Amino acid sequence: MSEPEIGILMLGMLVILIMLGFPIAFTLIAMGIGFGYFAIGDIIFPLLVQRAYGVMSNDVLIAVPLFLFMGYMVERANILDRLFGSLQLAARGMPASLAVASLITCALFATATGIVGAVVTLMGLLALPAMLNAGYDKRLSSGVICAGGCLGILIPPSIMLILYGAMAGVSVVRLYAAALLPGLLLAGLYILYVMGRAMINPKLAPKLSDEKLDVPLGEVYWGLLTSFVPLFVLIMAVLGAILFGLATPHEAAGIGALGAMVLAAAYRQMTWQRLKEAVFLTARTSAMVCWLFVGSWIFSSVFSLLDGHTLIEHWISGLSLTPLQFLLLAQLMIFLLGWPLEWTEIIIIFVPIFLPLLHMFGIDPLFFGVLVALNIQTSFLTPPMAMSAFYLKGIAPKGIELGDIFIGIAPFLLMVFVAMFILYMVPGIVFWLPGVLYN
Repeated sequence: MSEPEIGILMLGMLVILIMLGFPIAFTLIAMGIGFGYFAIGDIIFPLLVQRAYGVMSNDVLIAVPLFLFMGYMVERANILDRLFGSLQLAARGMPASLAVASLITCALFATATGIVGAVVTLMGLLALPAMLNAGYDKRLSSGVICAGGCLGILIPPSIMLILYGAMAGVSVVRLYAAALLPGLLLAGLYILYVMGRAMINPKLAPKLSDEKLDVPLGEVYWGLLTSFVPLFVLIMAVLGAILFGLATPHEAAGIGALGAMVLAAAYRQMTWQRLKEAVFLTARTSAMVCWLFVGSWIFSSVFSLLDGHTLIEHWISGLSLTPLQFLLLAQLMIFLLGWPLEWTEIIIIFVPIFLPLLHMFGIDPLFFGVLVALNIQTSFLTPPMAMSAFYLKGIAPKGIELGDIFIGIAPFLLMVFVAMFILYMVPGIVFWLPGVLYN
């Protein structure tokens, strides 16, 4: 067996072990060390130590724990119930007003936290019962919560974009600018879809009662001022500082973490217990991300030494694809990988395989990264590893089955594909804002 074939064997074994439930980071390290010892001998061990130190001292990755801490503090400040209540009042005259308010709340909260499980779980506890009690269709309601909760993967400040930028050598600042409009586009498509469904079939999302519609305008403004505005200002301050070059991503993340603590204190939710929980969860998740990076580098380096990339490049080049066809093939493979794998596994293991091929086809890594972030939404929404559906099922009221959730998710999956089609047709949506800000 030649070395490239051994590299492909290494990749196949990794996928099998991960699907059997072995921890991703340590499986990557074990496979890298095992096959690396075969390829280059004892030198693989000092390389592992050097890479572990390099990851821990990477300036780009400093933003990860700070953004995570910001998200966990916002989550524990109990802002979500105030935010949903005020948006529900503000959108009360619109078709499917509760669903629209849920999607806007999900988008804002996902932007502030970037933690899909937290957003889906909290919105499932808060908004799902409200929609069901108002007579909303259980499938539509479930789809709204699951799809809206995944928006933090795409809308900055996204942890996924930080990881992609560190691997691809792309500026995280430019990635944030490039992903902002596509993220808002996807959220807008979700809102248009639920409003359209409610207008075509009002039984799916009945109008609110006259009692709930008859709310003084001053109460609506006060609710927005005390819930929506503080969180929106915090998010815009962090993003604005990054996009306009006032601060690096990790500096802005530090300000965001401080702002989240101030916000929690202002709502009288800052307690020692909540602070301790946020620090613990941040440390645990950050450690996972760092070890994933260490394992990814070891694995991808050994994979390259075995010429596994060369075999894939020869196969791709032998297909005589155009750049558009290559993009479609890559996105199809990422979509299919989203069925059995989570987004971390796709980003850490498989995206680096495509990165060396971008230069061959003349594709901007910035554009490719935004498409991947958009496509990764599907890994949370497609079975059997549709984690957002499982998060929701775990806290959903009786009568909502997993099959109902999957059926409710399906139209939102279609919206993801529509958004990707629009980006293929109008790539300027990705490049316009980075061009305006950083030309």
